[in-house]
Amino acid sequence: MTQNERIMRHLEEVGGITQLEAIKEYGIMHLASRISELRKQGHPIHRTLETSKNRYGEAVTYARYTL
Repeated sequence: MTQNERIMRHLEEVGGITQLEAIKEYGIMHLASRISELRKQGHPIHRTLETSKNRYGEAVTYARYTL
């Protein structure tokens, strides 16, 4: 199974994925590149920005991709 296939399966079954989830679950280091490839194939993938705090209590923003 390719990285793109893994991402699509995750989006369909779980509903969303972040860079950290892609690394932890699938070892995918360049999620944004894979998302770009999937969009070029015609998949309607959306990006929303989320904010959380890192281990130092600082605000960080990251992308969550969904169908």
